[in-house]
Amino acid sequence: MADKHSRPTRRETDSRLGSERRKTDQELANRVSSEEVEAAQVLRTARDRAEEVLRQARDRADEKLVRNGGWPFEQRGIEDERRREDQELQREYARADDLAQGRRRERAQLVASLLLDVRLETDRRLLLERADADEIVAKRDEFLGMVSHDLRNELAGVAMSVALLVRNAPEDDAGGKLLRAATNIQRINLRMSRLIGDLLDVVSIEAGKFTVVMEDDDVRRAVNESVESFQLIASAKEITLAAETTGEPIPARFDYQRILQVLGNLLTNALKFTSHAGRVTIRAEARPDEIRVSVADTGSGIAPERLESIFERFSQGSGRDRKGLGLGLFIATRIVGAHGGRIWAESSVGKGSTFHFTLPRQGG
Repeated sequence: MADKHSRPTRRETDSRLGSERRKTDQELANRVSSEEVEAAQVLRTARDRAEEVLRQARDRADEKLVRNGGWPFEQRGIEDERRREDQELQREYARADDLAQGRRRERAQLVASLLLDVRLETDRRLLLERADADEIVAKRDEFLGMVSHDLRNELAGVAMSVALLVRNAPEDDAGGKLLRAATNIQRINLRMSRLIGDLLDVVSIEAGKFTVVMEDDDVRRAVNESVESFQLIASAKEITLAAETTGEPIPARFDYQRILQVLGNLLTNALKFTSHAGRVTIRAEARPDEIRVSVADTGSGIAPERLESIFERFSQGSGRDRKGLGLGLFIATRIVGAHGGRIWAESSVGKGSTFHFTLPRQGG
């Protein structure tokens, strides 16, 4: 899936460069072929005209000879001379063709040499640009890592301070106001922590350092834990949040924390775009060749033309609530892909959406 907001990868750049070069080669070959055909046609026309002039001159000479009562042996001598002339003419044609062919080869070699020089220069410039880009990205990642570490430390300090406020809040009206304010700060703190985590995940993805630790575990356990984590948020919006799983464990091979992250991103979106008194349901089922997990909501739905673009980086909903960087589904796609699974969405505008993703079976 193409990401229109991200810079192309090196593989994409090389592929486009190769495509452009093949296109250039084909256009050059077509142009050279066309020019050669035109040149050959001009040469054939000139030769035909010259031969026609010679034929007419010979016809006039023959007529004059007949009028003057020329002897047969004179006619035979003239015919012998004309055969020698024709043979010499054909040799001249052959020499001219060889010369023209040699010039065409020289021209083709010159064009190929110039094209090679241009491509070598292009490759050299591309390598220099990539070296500069690598240095810039390395500095950016180092800077982002340091800033993120410092921000997380500050947020941890805020979280500890707020936790103390909540714990020591008096049980009166003033304490109630303090508790509500502190709870709001906790939600903001959690959202900021998630944004920082998303940015670091994107950096890891771009650097090719994004990894998952595969272990045998129970998908049902991850689903139930996700529901418990988001139950308070759902209750605050009067949304019914439920898990629909079998009574038996659903064994699979996956990175438990990363799949919790996927479920968290899907639940965050589902709760964001589902109105009060709506419903969000997580289903998990074992299939013969895979495990399928689905998050369904009764929200506003997604237009058909956006069902693929929502998984792109920085893609956000078109509604009023545009909090965040639009990285959740992008990161979820990469996490599921790293597991060897797939993720997709089904939706009807005004009726809700369902997001599906798959995981390999245990030992698969």
